[in-house]
Amino acid sequence: MTAPRLRRAVRVVPSMGCCHRRGLTAIILSGLLVAVGLSATLGAALMAPESLVVMARAGAEAQAAAAVRDDGGHITAELGIINGFTASVPTWAVPAIERDRAVDSATPNQSMQLMSDYGADTSGGSNYGGGYNAASDPYSLFNLENLIGARQLWSTDTGAGVDVALVDSGVAPVEGLNTPGKVINGPDLTEESQNPSLAHLDTFGHGTHMAGIIAGQDPGTSAAAEEQNPNVFMGVAPNASIVSVKVADAHGDSDVSQVIAGIDWVVQHAHDPGLNIRVLNLSFGTESNESYVYDPLSFAVEQAWLSGIVVVVSAGNNHGSTSVSNDTVPSFSSWGDGTRNPDLLAPGVHVQSLRDPGSYIDITYGSTGLINQRFFRGSGTSQAAAMISGSAALLVQEHPTWTPDQIKDLLVGTATPLPRTSPRAQGAGLVNLQAASAVTTPGRPQVYAPSVGTGSLEGARGGVHLVFNGVPLEGEEDIFGQPVNTTVLAAQEAADDSWAGGVWNGSSWSGSSWSGSSWSGSSWSGSSWSGSSWSGSSWSSDDWETGWWNGSSWSGSSWSGSSWSGSSWSGSSWSGSSWSGSSWSNATWSVDSWS
Repeated sequence: MTAPRLRRAVRVVPSMGCCHRRGLTAIILSGLLVAVGLSATLGAALMAPESLVVMARAGAEAQAAAAVRDDGGHITAELGIINGFTASVPTWAVPAIERDRAVDSATPNQSMQLMSDYGADTSGGSNYGGGYNAASDPYSLFNLENLIGARQLWSTDTGAGVDVALVDSGVAPVEGLNTPGKVINGPDLTEESQNPSLAHLDTFGHGTHMAGIIAGQDPGTSAAAEEQNPNVFMGVAPNASIVSVKVADAHGDSDVSQVIAGIDWVVQHAHDPGLNIRVLNLSFGTESNESYVYDPLSFAVEQAWLSGIVVVVSAGNNHGSTSVSNDTVPSFSSWGDGTRNPDLLAPGVHVQSLRDPGSYIDITYGSTGLINQRFFRGSGTSQAAAMISGSAALLVQEHPTWTPDQIKDLLVGTATPLPRTSPRAQGAGLVNLQAASAVTTPGRPQVYAPSVGTGSLEGARGGVHLVFNGVPLEGEEDIFGQPVNTTVLAAQEAADDSWAGGVWNGSSWSGSSWSGSSWSGSSWSGSSWSGSSWSGSSWSSDDWETGWWNGSSWSGSSWSGSSWSGSSWSGSSWSGSSWSGSSWSNATWSVDSWS
C-alpha cells in the first residue's frame, strides 16, 4: 500500500506581507566521485514511494509492468491512451525502471494546485490597523488598477452586463461582494455542499480574494464618479458580476474531475436566463505530463473558449529564480520554454483584496497577510489571473461581439514589454488597457492544433491526490468512484451535454437549484453560518475582531458545529475507506437538479 499523499489537488497559498517590490506575474490566455555512508534518514527516503507515469515500448506493456513489480513497485492505473500506466515505486528503483528495455519513458506524476502562495514572504507583516491608506500603498487595488489603465476606462467601460465565472473555493458575502446580483451561485461541487451552513461559501478564502480583485465594489459607489477615489474599494471590472462555481473545500482541496465538471457547467449554463458568462477565471493549473492535445482538462478549457468564453489561466508559481527589483517579474512566476510562453503580465505581489474572516487562509496566514479588518494580501499568478479576468470583462463590454481570440489578440498586441526581461518570463509584457481601448479593429485568430481530450484523467490529475481515510483517489475515476471514459466525455463536452440536469458522469453533483440564486434580498433570508444567522447583518462590523462573530467561534479550525478536524466535517464524513459507489456518506449530493 502506498503511503498517503498530501490531501491536495487544488491549493492556494499567496505570500503575505509588505515589501518594496511591485511584482508582475505571468499568466497564460502555465567528474567527482563521493562515497557516503547510508544514514537511516537517507535509507527511509530511498524506500519512500514515488509516483511515475510509465510509457512502455510498443508491444512491451507486460514486460514494463513486470519490471516495476520486480523492483518493489505496483501498478496504480492503466493508461491505454499512452501505452502505459501509473505506478508507485520505491525512489531507489526509479533509475533502473527508466533504463529498462521495455520502458520508453518514466516521468514523475505531477500535481495540480491553485496558483497563489500564502505565508511564503518573510519581509514582515502588513497590518495597517484601521488606518489603511490605499493611496500610499503601492499594492492597493487603487494603485494597481491605475498601473494597468483600468480606472481610466471606467467612464465608459466598467464590466456592466458581463458575468465572470470563477471556478474556485466559493465566495463569502463580505462587504464589497454582497450587493444584489454581484455574486450568483453556480453549483457547489465539494463535500461541503452536504452541510447547509457551508454550501457555496468560501471556507478557504481564496475565491473571495479573487472575486474582490475581479469585480468587487463597495455598496452605493459609482465607478465612473469615483474613478480616482482611493477611499472606496473597487475591483478591476466593478460592475461585472461573479458566477461562483465552488470546487475547493476548506483546505483548498479539489480533484481534476471536480474542476472539469465545473468548467462543463459554466459552458452549458453561460447564457441561461439572466446570465451572460463571457469570462472564466481559473487561478490554478497542473503539471500534467500529457500534451494539451490529449489532456482532458485542457480539452474542457478549449471547449469553453470555442463557446465564446475568454478563459484566463494562471501561469504557475514554480519558476524559483532569483529575486527581482521594482516592476519586474517576481521569483515565483513560471517561465515558458521559448516556444510557448506566458501571454501577459499583471500585478501579482502583495495584492490587496477582500478578507474572508474565519477562513483557513485568514486564520493561518493572518499574521503576515492581514491589512485590516476588511482587507488581506495575496501573492501569486492567481492574483495576476484575476487582474486579467477583470481586464477582459472591461474589453468584452466594449466589444461584445468579439471572439475570445480577438480579445486575446487585443490584450497581447497592446501590452507593454518590460526592458531587460525575457519573453519567456513576460510574454508580450504588462497589460495596458488604455492602449487596448484605443483599438477598434478586431485582430486575427490564433492557430493551434485542436485538442481531442482523450488522454487520462490520472495524467491530468498529477501526482498529488485527494485522500480520505488514508485512501487516495487515483486512476480513471471521479470523486464518486465512477469510471471516467475520457473519449465519451470529450464527445459530450463538444456537444454541450456532459451535464444532464444535475447529473455529470452518472452521478448527481448538485445541492439546491441555482436558478435565481444570488446574495440579494430575501434569497439568503434565514440562512445561517455555523449556527448563527447572518441574514440582514453586515460582516464588516467590529464583531469580527479576534475571530468571533455574534457568539460563534471562528478561531482555530472550528466552525462552531461543523468541525474540520482531520479530513471530516461534523455530521457528514466519508463513509468507510473507499471511493466506490456514487454517494457521500451514503447520500447523494442531490436535492434539486441543476437544470
